[in-house]
Amino acid sequence: MSIIIERFNKIKSNINDINKSNSVKIVAVSKTFPSEHIMPLIDYGHDHFGENKVQEAYSKWHLIKKEKKNLKIHMVGKLQSNKAKKAVEIFDYIHSVDSQKLADILAKSQNEIKKSINYFIQVNIGNENQKSGIPYNDVDGFYNYCSKEKQMKIVGLMAIPPNDNNTDKHFKTISELNESLNLKELSMGMSSDYKLAVKHKATFLRIGSSIFGERA
Repeated sequence: MSIIIERFNKIKSNINDINKSNSVKIVAVSKTFPSEHIMPLIDYGHDHFGENKVQEAYSKWHLIKKEKKNLKIHMVGKLQSNKAKKAVEIFDYIHSVDSQKLADILAKSQNEIKKSINYFIQVNIGNENQKSGIPYNDVDGFYNYCSKEKQMKIVGLMAIPPNDNNTDKHFKTISELNESLNLKELSMGMSSDYKLAVKHKATFLRIGSSIFGERA
């Protein structure tokens, strides 16, 4: 068994110790890794993978997806509005809807090719200037705009907490906000804090280096 599968199973076991419901999905963040490095996990039957660049995702996945129809590819990085149309073609989930302009383009692009995408609204939970996302107080209005006016399938919220040793508090806040909107999915937690995220009802964990090793 490859080391990638061993690491993956260890993470699954850790998740299962906290939440036995099987509702938590691992998005294996495969950005920068070549196809042959990821293949053991694909062959093992895992079907959720994450990328953060549209062009890289397209060149890496469009042929594999034709063969393996069950694969779900997630856009987990910042999405520039000029790449949104191409993103709709390759991705099944987009975790980083962070502006009205982006929402408008995504909604128009998915309608043009008649494809239903699952979206997460990115929340700037720490109000950090350097991070993207909708401010906490504006999430309600933005959610209504996307889901009602633009008919987008918003499945949950997404957040990357500030590096301020208050991750527990931030995860709790975003989880409660997600629940108040009655959203089923919640995208939070990475290699360093995924166990805490599971405790706060995350359903999609974005995990890269703990599975695939450190990036070059």
